[in-house]
Amino acid sequence: MRERLITLGCALGALLLFGALLVRGAGLDSRRVALPTTIERHGNGLAGAMSWLEAEGIRTLSLRERFDTLAKRRDLPAAGNLLIVTAPVATPFRVQEARAVDHWIWAGNTLLVLAALSDTPDWGRGGLGVHNDLQLLTGLDFEAVHGAESSQHAGTRLIEASRELAQPQRGTLVPNRPHAYLRGVSRALAWSDYPPQAWTVRLPRDGFVLVLAHQSETGEGVLWMRPAGSGTLIVSGFGSLFSNRALAGADNARLLANIVGASVRPKGAVLFDDEHQGLAAAYDPAKFYNDPRLYGTIGVLAAVWLVWVLGGTRLRVPATRRPAPREAELVRATGGFLARVLRPAAAARRMFEHFHRRLAARSHRGAQGASLPWEWLEQHPRLTRANVQQLKDWYAQAYSDRRVPLTRLHNLIVRTERQLAA
Repeated sequence: MRERLITLGCALGALLLFGALLVRGAGLDSRRVALPTTIERHGNGLAGAMSWLEAEGIRTLSLRERFDTLAKRRDLPAAGNLLIVTAPVATPFRVQEARAVDHWIWAGNTLLVLAALSDTPDWGRGGLGVHNDLQLLTGLDFEAVHGAESSQHAGTRLIEASRELAQPQRGTLVPNRPHAYLRGVSRALAWSDYPPQAWTVRLPRDGFVLVLAHQSETGEGVLWMRPAGSGTLIVSGFGSLFSNRALAGADNARLLANIVGASVRPKGAVLFDDEHQGLAAAYDPAKFYNDPRLYGTIGVLAAVWLVWVLGGTRLRVPATRRPAPREAELVRATGGFLARVLRPAAAARRMFEHFHRRLAARSHRGAQGASLPWEWLEQHPRLTRANVQQLKDWYAQAYSDRRVPLTRLHNLIVRTERQLAA
């Protein structure tokens, strides 16, 4: 039981480590930001606007490709379409996209840009390059209205702009004069999650901009319209004007309906730019990690792995009983040990001593002295002079503490004793 508990603890630790390495955390800011896409059903998403237009019989499309593909689409008419773009964007615009959109507008289509200029929703926080995106996409220049302020006050204003508001701040759009886009619209609301900044448009040299509405709180314009060939360019300084949380307020839905009614022709469509807000047709890692099926699969695999670890593995290796070693193994092991620590010259001397004793016991020779009876061995008829001379040479080397080939010496002594006993 103890082994099972230890194994369970180790397995849970491994799962925690795996989760820390694989599963992406929410980061330092754990508050979820709703992006202005057509799949977002909370806060500043545009799912409400798209669903409402579909319910009214208006064809809608989620554009998840670059703008340079607009002219190549066969499912859209050449004119009479409305493209809704939000700025700042997550994926920057390309120069060729701006050219493609410009040609597309001149062909008789309408571009509506919802720019977070006079409002600051959470997704537009830190969008310092929004005016660059607008200049590239619309050809209009926008500049912030700071007034006469010192550098110290400008720094304080930047610090304040980075602090989230305790409650969303409302901005109100009020029409300047009657217009087809503003029929039945007395006011429209936008919401800021961070302190907003007033902006103004600089008139282009090659045309004019019609200011359709202004913000009641600041008096600055927030809705501009500019003809472009057979099409129209509309820019809203409120990026959250048609978001989920603002669409049902005041006359926001009426304003969107007027723009759609005046821009979209029969068989035309309202296109929502999801590509530049990170919702591309290609692989999206954020969508992968937000898919609940990923975590369901990981949970099933983890459960199966835990069951296998706790129930299908052998926790303790069975003890193996090895048989007792045989005599030959003991002799071999002892010989190997002695061969590593005994010097060859000492072993050779010991072999000669045993040879001397066996000769003395067999023939009663050699008992008179300590050395071998070399003269008797040399005169023995069964022994060759070469073998006896080899014994003498190795004998001299052993007692001179020089190395002797022990295997050859052993074989020669055995052969000599056999010849003497024959």
